Amino acid sequence: MPDERPHLAATAAGEPAPRGAAAGPGAPSVPGRDAARGPARPRRAGAFGRGLTAAFGREWQRGAAFLCLPVLMGAGALGYFVMPVEPAAHALASGIGLAALLAFVVRDRFPAGPLAAALLAFLAGMAAGQFETARRDTAMLGADVTTRLTGRVVRVERQAGGRYRLTVDVTATERPQLRYAPQRVRLTARRVDPAIRPGTGVGGLVRLMAASGPVRPSGFDFSFESYFAGLGAVGFFLRDPVPVALDAAAPPVARLAAWIETLRLALAERVRARVAGPEGEIAAALVTGVRAGIPEPVNEALRRAGLAHILAISGLHMALFAVTVMGAIRLGCAAFPGFAARRPVKKYAAAAALAACAFYLALSGAAVAAQRSFIMLAVMLAAVLADRAAITMRNLAIAALVILALAPHEIVGPSFQMSFAATAALIAGYAAWNARRERRHAQRPLVERGPAARAARLVVLYAAGLAATSLMAGAATTIFGVWHFQRAAPLGLVANLAAMPIVSLVVMPSAVFALALLPFGLDALPLYVMGKGLAAVIAVAEWCSRNTLFDETGAIPAAAVLALTAALVVASVATTRLRLAALPLAAAGLALIVARDLPDALVAEDGRLVALRMPAGSVAVNRARPNGFLMDNWLRALGADGHVGPRAADRPAPANADGPAPSTPAGAASAAGSPALPPDGRFVCSETLCLARHASGALVVHAADAAAARPHCAAAAVIVVDDATARLDCGRGATVLTKRDLARRGAAALRFAVRDGRPHAIVTYAIGAARRPWHDQRQYGRAARGLPPYRRDD
Repeated sequence: MPDERPHLAATAAGEPAPRGAAAGPGAPSVPGRDAARGPARPRRAGAFGRGLTAAFGREWQRGAAFLCLPVLMGAGALGYFVMPVEPAAHALASGIGLAALLAFVVRDRFPAGPLAAALLAFLAGMAAGQFETARRDTAMLGADVTTRLTGRVVRVERQAGGRYRLTVDVTATERPQLRYAPQRVRLTARRVDPAIRPGTGVGGLVRLMAASGPVRPSGFDFSFESYFAGLGAVGFFLRDPVPVALDAAAPPVARLAAWIETLRLALAERVRARVAGPEGEIAAALVTGVRAGIPEPVNEALRRAGLAHILAISGLHMALFAVTVMGAIRLGCAAFPGFAARRPVKKYAAAAALAACAFYLALSGAAVAAQRSFIMLAVMLAAVLADRAAITMRNLAIAALVILALAPHEIVGPSFQMSFAATAALIAGYAAWNARRERRHAQRPLVERGPAARAARLVVLYAAGLAATSLMAGAATTIFGVWHFQRAAPLGLVANLAAMPIVSLVVMPSAVFALALLPFGLDALPLYVMGKGLAAVIAVAEWCSRNTLFDETGAIPAAAVLALTAALVVASVATTRLRLAALPLAAAGLALIVARDLPDALVAEDGRLVALRMPAGSVAVNRARPNGFLMDNWLRALGADGHVGPRAADRPAPANADGPAPSTPAGAASAAGSPALPPDGRFVCSETLCLARHASGALVVHAADAAAARPHCAAAAVIVVDDATARLDCGRGATVLTKRDLARRGAAALRFAVRDGRPHAIVTYAIGAARRPWHDQRQYGRAARGLPPYRRDD
C-alpha cells in the first residue's frame, strides 16, 4: 500500500522538493504543464519571492488546492445565507457560467487560473445554498393561532421535566381550517398515551406559534433553523393528545423512518431501564442520540466544564463501532483458516463495517458530527475495498464537500463549524508531530528499554497525547463556542484530561459491548460498567463547573470570527512556511475582539422588553419578571452579571428637554414634572411608561402607546412603543421603534452616540429590510401588518 505520509507533512529542510514544485533558481518552466503543476517562479524574483513561489509549488503538488475546495464552497454558502437580499437565480447562474469560462481560459496562468477557480467554487457554494433553500420550501406559520390538529407522529421525545415533545406531520386542521397550514410542527404535551408512537395518528387542540427570529442581531436564528429542519411552527397541546386513525397509509419512506425511530426509542428505554438517573440519559444519548432527557443541571455542568462534546455521536463513537464490527468478523473468519486464506476477509469485514456504520448513523439521528464521521469512515473503508491508501485530510475535505452539497445550511451552525474545526486541527497537528518524530528518529539510534520503562513511556505518551488533543481541539473550537454561545471553558483542559480516559477506556467500549450483546439479553453488565463510568464523568464535570470562576465572554464581532477562522484554515491546510501567514490573521482576530463594541441596549422583537447596560456591570430592564430565556441570552451577549428590575413611579410625565446630566442627582429632573431617574440607569415605570437614562446621557423611553410616548420626542434618544398600531414621528428628535417595526425587522441593538450636541441612537436590526425565504412569513403577522392583537368578541 503506498505511503501517504508525504501528503501530510511538510518537506523538511534539506530534503528534495516534491516533483513538479519549483526547485530554485534556474528551474525549467514549461508553459501549460508547469502551470498545471503549480505556480511558476518569476525569473527575477528575490530570495523571498523564490521561497514563496517554491512553497506555493509544494502546496500545489501536495494537493492543497483540493483541500481548499470545501473552504471556498463553504464561504460561498455562508455568503449566500448572510446576504441581506435574495440573489436572482439567473444572475447567479450567469456568474457561474462566466466564472467557468474564465477559469478555462486562464487555466495555465498564475495567479489568474487559481483565482478564477476559487471564484467558481465560491459561486458554486452560493448556488448550492440557493438550491437547498428552493428545495426545502418549508411552509412557515405567519401568526400564532389555536386550532384542532390531526397528523402523523414522526418522533416522540421524553424531556427531563417529564413532558413530552412530539414532531408531527400535519394532515388536517379545523376550527379554524388553516389555509396555509405548516407541513410539520413540533409540539409539547404533559402526557402522551402509550398508543401514540412514531407512525401513528395523533390529534388534539393545539396552540401553534410562529418561529421567532434571533433574540439579538447576529444571534441564533430560530426561524432559519426551523425552515431548514422542515418545521413550520412550534407549540403545545392545550389538552392531552389522543390517538386517531388516519385514512391514508404512510408512504414507504415514512414507514421506514417510523420503524427506525421506534427502534431508537425502544433502545433508549432499554438503556434507561438498565442505567438509572442522569447516567442513563447520557448513556441513551451516546447509544441512540436521544438527548432530550438529560437534566439541565447536568447539561450546564458539562458545558461549563468543556465536556459537552462527549454527548455528540462523532468520530470516537463511529470509529469504535466500525473497529468492533471489523474485528469480530475477522476474528470469526480466522476460525476457518482455509476460507480466510482463499478469500479477501479484510474486504468482507470492511463492507460489513460500512453497512453497520450506516445503520448506526440512522439509529443515532444522523447529526452533522455523525454524518461527517460516517463519511470519513466510508471513504477509508471504500479505500480498503479498492486496495487504495486514504489520506486523512483529504477524507475530511470529501466529507465537507458531501455535506455542503447535500445540506449547505449546516455551514452556519455550531455543529458543522466545531466538528470540522476540531478534526482539521487534530489532523494537522498530529501530522506535524509525526513528521518531527520521524526526523528525530532518523538522527538518533534506537534505544533498548526494559518493560518498566516501556510501560512508563506508554503512560506518559498517552497523557501527553490526551493533553495535546484537548489543547488543539479546544483552541480550534473555542472561537466558535464564543461566537454562538458567548461562553468558554477555562477548566476545559483539566476536565478533558480527567474525563476522556474514562470515556475512551470505559464508557464507549462498554457501549459497544452492550450493543453487541443486546440481542442475546446479556447487556446488563456492560451497561452497568458504562453507568459507573458516566457517573465519574459527571462528577468531574460538576467539580470543574463549581470551580470555574467565569465562563461568559460576551458577544464578539463577526469580523474577528472570520479572521480567526482564516488563520485556522491556513494553519491546518498549509504544511510549508505559508503556515506562518496564520499569525497575522490570528493577531487581527484577537485585536478585533479586544476592540469590540458591545451594544448599549437591546430590544426584544415583540417590543415588550428593553435591556440597558449599567455602569456597574449589570443591565436594567423595564419589566419586573422578564423572559428567562431572553435574559439568559442577553446577559451572556452583554457580558453582564445580572439584571435589575424597574422602580415604580407614581406619575411619569414629560422629561426635561435638556435632560439632566449623567451625574445629576435622581431628583433633579422633578422640577419639570418628570420622574426621578436613578443615575445608575435603572428604569422608572408607571402603567404606560418606563424611563431610564444611560451613562452617556441618552434617555430611553418605553411606552405602551403613541399618546404616552409623544411628549418625550424632544428629550429622548430612543422611544420603543409596544403598539403595532402606533403612528409616531418625532422628526429630528428621538428614534422611534414601534411594535410593527420590530415585528418586521426583528430584535434591535442600540448604540448611543453624540450628534449635534445630543445623544442619538444607532439601531441595528436582527433581520434585514429585504425578506429572505426563512423570514418571509413575518410579514403576515398581525403586528407586522399594523394590527392590534386578536381578541375574541365577547
